[in-house]
Amino acid sequence: MEVSIRKINVADVDALSAIARQTFYDTFTGTCSEEDMQDFLQRYYNTVQLSSELNNPLTFCYFAEVDNIPVAYLHFMEDYKGLPLMKKWKALELKRLYILKEYQGTGIAQKLMDLFLTYAAENNYEVVWLSVWEHNLKAQKFYKKYDFENTGYTHNFPIGNTPQTDFWFWKFLK
Repeated sequence: MEVSIRKINVADVDALSAIARQTFYDTFTGTCSEEDMQDFLQRYYNTVQLSSELNNPLTFCYFAEVDNIPVAYLHFMEDYKGLPLMKKWKALELKRLYILKEYQGTGIAQKLMDLFLTYAAENNYEVVWLSVWEHNLKAQKFYKKYDFENTGYTHNFPIGNTPQTDFWFWKFLK
């Protein structure tokens, strides 16, 4: 299987919306009501919202593709709103790293993580950080393979009326 990675642009917003909705649904279905899930998907993964993100010059989004079909995506940016403590350093936040379930375990996540970490190193970031759901042990294990550590800080990440908690992980590069 040959995987290519390319930057996402606004013309790709429909494909991004489709894969964002599918991967989020597959990851979190059963953790909230279907109504909460659908409201969340509509609110955060609609084409207007995603177009706004893609038009932000500080946002970096990439597709991993197999046979020119998106099977995963990566979204990162320098953003300190989620955890202001990160302002102590030049920090890059990994916002989203999602892979369609049939492509998980194929090395695609590693390719996207390598792109993210290479970008961070080449642009002199001191630390990279991310948020991961407290019950997503598979994702936590993946991040720990890359030497991300749980910071001990948490934040609420509700899906509609369903409370959820995420852990903040970080990795110092310098």
